Amino acid sequence: MPDPLDTLKLSDAERSLADDASYADRQAQLDVMLASLEATDDPLESATLKLQIAGLQLDFDEKQKATDHLQGLVAVFIEHSDFERAAMACQFIYLCENDDAICAIGQAAWLAITYPVDPNLTISILDHIVDETPDESDGAAVAAATAHYVVDMRAPDQQREHLHHVTGSMLARVAKRHSHIEDQQHFELWARTLELDEPDKFLVRMRNVIDVMVQQDWWFDRDKLRNELPQEDE
Repeated sequence: MPDPLDTLKLSDAERSLADDASYADRQAQLDVMLASLEATDDPLESATLKLQIAGLQLDFDEKQKATDHLQGLVAVFIEHSDFERAAMACQFIYLCENDDAICAIGQAAWLAITYPVDPNLTISILDHIVDETPDESDGAAVAAATAHYVVDMRAPDQQREHLHHVTGSMLARVAKRHSHIEDQQHFELWARTLELDEPDKFLVRMRNVIDVMVQQDWWFDRDKLRNELPQEDE
């Protein structure tokens, strides 16, 4: 059975055909966005355009240009309480593969878990953390379990079954590489042993994973944001 995560990705040949077909359209779209950026002086509109431009530049593998457009965006989106775009900006910074990549994806995860961010984006961010975590570490299991939990909490009914397949595949992949788990019985034992069925425990461990990734290099006042959360969300 194919991995649901893989079904979301194109083969190299398919991607090449798609890229050839859409390159001109995407370049035209980029040109329009760059012109719009020159014409606006609204900080949030400018930041949103820069985020979209950076996304296209990453598609074109123009990582330095994307890096330039991403400068300062996280702070602007945080200031305007646009936490989903702030998380996306952090993810794009990670994808630029500069020295701050690990720090960036940790902050993306904190934002995507703390706020009601699109579960598709949250899964994508947490999957990057799975990829960055050593096979023998429990951190990947905690990230995958958190992704599964986010689907339970946030996914619309019409998306939940599909996204559960995606996060279930993440968990199975992590179990295989972490402990060579191949069957359901051993998977369930593995999950119970790592307390992946207890959100109160694995969410605390997820915060610890994020702290290790970010260290002290937070790009926003995390304590201030925590204090502003509604009581029931803390």
